[in-house]
Amino acid sequence: MKIALMDSGIGLLAAAAAVRRLRPDAELVLSSDPESMPWGPRTPEDITALALDVARAAAAHRPDALIVACNTASVHALPALRAELEPALPVIGTVPAIKPAAAGGGSVAIWATPATTGSPYQRGLIGDFGGSAEVTEVPCPGLADALEHGDEAGIDRAVAAAAALTPPDVRAVVLGCTHYELVATRIREAVQRPGRPRLALHGSAGAVAAQALRRIGADPAPTAEPSGTLTVLRAGRPATLPEAALTYAEGRMLAGAAPVL
Repeated sequence: MKIALMDSGIGLLAAAAAVRRLRPDAELVLSSDPESMPWGPRTPEDITALALDVARAAAAHRPDALIVACNTASVHALPALRAELEPALPVIGTVPAIKPAAAGGGSVAIWATPATTGSPYQRGLIGDFGGSAEVTEVPCPGLADALEHGDEAGIDRAVAAAAALTPPDVRAVVLGCTHYELVATRIREAVQRPGRPRLALHGSAGAVAAQALRRIGADPAPTAEPSGTLTVLRAGRPATLPEAALTYAEGRMLAGAAPVL
């Protein structure tokens, strides 16, 4: 079994680690193009062109499924990716987990990039799935970029700024960018108010990993022999995980897999 994941940068680590936990025996292909980051401020046409290049590099390795582990690419490029690659290669997009977060009502915040915050796409998801919840959109300028480069001070500043914009009575936070899942614990610590119930965080990594297995008719097997290999592509060329990836638990977990060069 071979699962490919694509993103502009290392935001794909969370979903890749989720796949690894479900199927330690799966071969993973990680395809990105960090030199083209950030994708958010680009035009939809540019994002689609970049996403197609990254996806084609992954598809050349003949995976069984492709996870688009990027909210921006899923918003703008998913139809083009599916038109080119399916049905031969199932393509699984990433959608912010607004529906499960809003299911309990109350105050919910969506942390997302400035380009996604307030966008018709995100507003549409809130309208469709927000239910009775009071949903606050929180822009997180600089957070994805700081995470991409392992910039600890930049991460702290961006998380603190977003936490200051988050309602004090919030009970759940949707992590609307795949990069943010890499520091979920730090986000909880920044937002959690003393005396309030434990904050719920809603990411997408586990859901897209499970959906990828369903699309190819595979069952989870978390106790399988950990024999899965790891192939890393940057701009279509063989590479290794960047040093910044190893600052996160997900990156270190994946680095333990046997690389394919």
